[in-house]
Amino acid sequence: MSSRKLRILTWHVHGNYLYYLSQVPHTFYVLSDAGRSPGYAGRAGRLPWGDNVVDLPVEQARDTEFDCILFQSRSAWETDQHRILSKAQQKLPRVYLEHDPPQEHPTNTRHPVDDPDVLVVHVTPFNQLMWDNGRCATRVVEHGVMVPAGVAYDGSLPRGIAVVNHMARRGRRLGADVFEAAREWVPIDLVGMEAEKSGGLGEIPNPELPAFLARYRFYFHPIRWTSLGLAAIEAMMVGLPVVGLATTELATVVRNGESGYIDTDLERLFTHMGRLIANPEEAFELGLGARRVAKQRFNIRRFVEDWEQVFDEVAR
Repeated sequence: MSSRKLRILTWHVHGNYLYYLSQVPHTFYVLSDAGRSPGYAGRAGRLPWGDNVVDLPVEQARDTEFDCILFQSRSAWETDQHRILSKAQQKLPRVYLEHDPPQEHPTNTRHPVDDPDVLVVHVTPFNQLMWDNGRCATRVVEHGVMVPAGVAYDGSLPRGIAVVNHMARRGRRLGADVFEAAREWVPIDLVGMEAEKSGGLGEIPNPELPAFLARYRFYFHPIRWTSLGLAAIEAMMVGLPVVGLATTELATVVRNGESGYIDTDLERLFTHMGRLIANPEEAFELGLGARRVAKQRFNIRRFVEDWEQVFDEVAR
């Protein structure tokens, strides 16, 4: 593997993911504009960005040398690159990081990148399976997460916790109705962007989220159709058991009776929740199983090594 430090241009799409990606020992130039608009927030937020994350005003992009372009959204690929980058920069080694499964037809949607010279990296095997990737080479780099030292499962709060951004606006796909139904059975809280609109507690700053989750009895994943949420993996790394829908990649992560419970029958799922509320010992044992899975499958070292290999192959 090459030891050359690469200069990688990218966009700020998912802050937590970008922070974990910045553990890769390359320099990441993150575009920003005066309004810190979506995709152009630069080093914004309360995450402890390292010196290898450089806030780059968008008007300086054409005059900056890069070794690789990392796209993270359809708008960046289809529109923004032609407005921001020179023709030469648009021919640099390119990677498209796909965070989501198809939002249109689940099996017959062609990926927006149709260029055999671009590597499409999916964050889950499920995403890679569901997209029609056309002529593009693809790779899967599964998530890797970290939690602060000393944060461990407490579970003393006999409630469940869900982390979903903009649930009210995103509706059924993000399981707004499932969450409402769960609240009729068991005490459960919601945090995330605009969580108040769904009767939740609001947004918890990213660095504080693992310790906040650690108090709860279990983590609830009500989402029908999504990628594998980082918050769910962070909860597992802390030691929370996961209860969720047996859909998308979560079906390969949680094993019933070992690390939590997944099902497509809501009544059975809610019954499991009620039992965990009443039995903290069971919740603790399942949380140990969840933590083992997270440490084996989603550790940050494996994540960094996978991305180092991707960047080395593309840059060559």
